[in-house]
Amino acid sequence: MPLTKEQKKKILENLKEKLDKQKALIFVDFTGLKVKDLSSLRKELKKAFGELKVAKKTLLSLSLKEKGLKIEKEKLKGEIAMIFGYQDVISPSKMVYQFSKTNPNIKILGGFLENQFKEAEDIIMLAQLPSREVLISRLVGNIASPISGFINALQYNLKGLMYLLTKIKT
Repeated sequence: MPLTKEQKKKILENLKEKLDKQKALIFVDFTGLKVKDLSSLRKELKKAFGELKVAKKTLLSLSLKEKGLKIEKEKLKGEIAMIFGYQDVISPSKMVYQFSKTNPNIKILGGFLENQFKEAEDIIMLAQLPSREVLISRLVGNIASPISGFINALQYNLKGLMYLLTKIKT
């Protein structure tokens, strides 16, 4: 059953509202994906302050056009779902990428990160980066490495001195 003009206007307003709040917008093709799998992805995204929304391509392109975001229609093939990330730029892409590993029917097509269009390869590369906590721990380890090496060198000199003094004593 086709949508009425009022329903289309509500959907368009809803999309505009979501586009205003988003920090990341990822387009995925979910052709052939089962409803239960799509529902589980929605639940995972909701936990990470994200949302999955399915809308007609014409309404999608109208809402993007009004927000000044440009995308070529050729890039959006198949059944399109939009994944909005409201709190973080990286976590929605990580979740979709992990989900696409187990469900080959979902394909990342591209998206907008900080209002700039990124190709699918860029989003996948971003999703493969380690988490923020891992990067911080690596940075702290790299900063502490020279200090711990210096301490070990000082201890080695003391141990060498102690070893020499014990040899001289005997």
